[in-house]
Amino acid sequence: FHYVSKQLVAIGLSAAAFIITAHLPVTYWRQLAKPLLAVAIVATLLALVTPVNPEYPAHRWVRIGGLSFQSVELVKFALLVWLAGFLQERIRTGTITDVAKTLKPLFIAVGGVGIIVAFLQSDLGSTGVIVMMMGIMAFVAGLPMKRVLMIASIVVLGLILAVSSTPYRRARLNTYLHPEAGCQTASGYQACQALIAVGSGGMIGLGLGRSVQANGYLPQAANDSIFAIYAEIFGFIGVVVLLGIFIGFFGRLKGIAERSTDDFNRLVAVGLLTFLSVQTLINIGAMIGLLPLKGITLPFISYGGTSIVFVAAAVGLVFQISRYTSYVVPQADNDR
Repeated sequence: FHYVSKQLVAIGLSAAAFIITAHLPVTYWRQLAKPLLAVAIVATLLALVTPVNPEYPAHRWVRIGGLSFQSVELVKFALLVWLAGFLQERIRTGTITDVAKTLKPLFIAVGGVGIIVAFLQSDLGSTGVIVMMMGIMAFVAGLPMKRVLMIASIVVLGLILAVSSTPYRRARLNTYLHPEAGCQTASGYQACQALIAVGSGGMIGLGLGRSVQANGYLPQAANDSIFAIYAEIFGFIGVVVLLGIFIGFFGRLKGIAERSTDDFNRLVAVGLLTFLSVQTLINIGAMIGLLPLKGITLPFISYGGTSIVFVAAAVGLVFQISRYTSYVVPQADNDR
């Protein structure tokens, strides 16, 4: 009951976070954007100086007593709110294509994420999610595709450098390219065990309480690898149902973004849609061998208090935004 009890506490906190963000007026969030971003930066710096857990030797957590807090989840939420306000102001002033007022701050933000999250915290998966979220939000706000591609090319070069300069990332990429050769190596063991779990589920799954891979075979079975365990338990039919729920939820976010009458609201909805869909794609893609293995959670499903709390907070904010949408029904010519 270790995981059950801790996750129930996290679900309780996430429900409270949802209620708060769903009722706090949107205008407050525009005012809180910069202070929230400052808190996220401080939390990240604290994580960098916090002693690491030998089991997870990366400076990603702020540990106080027996509690741990993953700073990058706050960074995602803070950047979502801040960037929506920043881009809204650029749209209002007509400076969305201005190099000094728009592109330079975006480059600085992307560079900061790359240095701190990808390099110092060794979290390339979260970096990819954040950069994709920022890029899509900027494009929707009106940043020309040429500028977006220019930023993307710099990000790709940084990605190549990050992978080529780190032995364990090179090993993971090699395992991804040659999966059959890496099952007995440290870099390929988890990916192979995940595929075994997914394949073992068959059409209808092994059933609750009958997972084999969760009993010490598949690393991170409760969080990063939860999709593989889910597939083993519920099978192909269960996976189709889960993916259907995700697709339906993403469709609702898309509808809210399309019907939002305010630029800030629209950009927040677009940012959350990108954040959750990209993170879901990376997690599931890694578990079925379509993408290299990354340590990133599956939204709403993985064990992890920090992740579920801030995802719930972001969903609560968009839930409130959904109250300020409009259906515009064009009037037929013969009715005019």
